[in-house]
Amino acid sequence: MNSGASEELRTLAIGGDHAGYNLKSIIVGELAAWGYTIKDCGPENDSPCDFPDFAEKVCSQVVSGQAQRGLLVCGSGVGVCVAANKFPGIRASICHDTYSARQGVEHDDMNVLCIGARIVGQSLATELVRSFLNATYSPETRHARRVEKILDIETRALAGKLS
Repeated sequence: MNSGASEELRTLAIGGDHAGYNLKSIIVGELAAWGYTIKDCGPENDSPCDFPDFAEKVCSQVVSGQAQRGLLVCGSGVGVCVAANKFPGIRASICHDTYSARQGVEHDDMNVLCIGARIVGQSLATELVRSFLNATYSPETRHARRVEKILDIETRALAGKLS
């Protein structure tokens, strides 16, 4: 495997919308070459479609454990990121630089990477995915404390108990 990711990280869910279709297809090819099992959640072409439908499919794969991480690609990356973060258990971020793609996993236990196909090109997108997949969460005290606070907010929000 050329990406250098850990052996545990083998199955990835990927999706997007019509604006992200071409870049998503390129990323799927890269992931296959790197030896990953890919769950392509669509779309299957670049016909107009709605990104929340595909964000739901990707996030459901991650939350259920059928995929270890998710990748979402739309025009700007913003829409899929907003939709993904509505799912309990998902920590998604839009990243257009490799530092954020890596650091988001290491410090914040990010499990879904969102990319804007109209913002980044193929080479940078490949590097973003590589940085995201090569990173592992570092449960140092300060990171673990902050992730626990995020999970607490999520739990209280789901219970209708936010102040």
